[in-house]
Amino acid sequence: MPKDEKQELLQGTLDMLILKSLQLEPMHGFGISLRIAQMSKEVLLVEQGSLYPALYRLEEQGWIKSEWGVSENNRKAKFYSLTTAGRKQLAEETENWERVSAAINLVLGKA
Repeated sequence: MPKDEKQELLQGTLDMLILKSLQLEPMHGFGISLRIAQMSKEVLLVEQGSLYPALYRLEEQGWIKSEWGVSENNRKAKFYSLTTAGRKQLAEETENWERVSAAINLVLGKA
């Protein structure tokens, strides 16, 4: 797949990917986008214009929390971490994603 081909994410998928990227440790926004790219072998690239509104929405829903800290390069950054509710939501969304993707594979004849 060409690098310049933009990958559209299903609604809600970005939220799940952000929660998954925060599962192991708190991270700042740029780190989250790097983690998603790394986990997807550079197929999924999250733009700042999509990432930050999603982070604010997830924080508003109580699935993540944030606090100010200092990044690796000594700059002030907001670090995000999963809440207990966020861990529960990640489990629910992961289960739902597995069910839906299995159904799509059935339709495509790839099961």
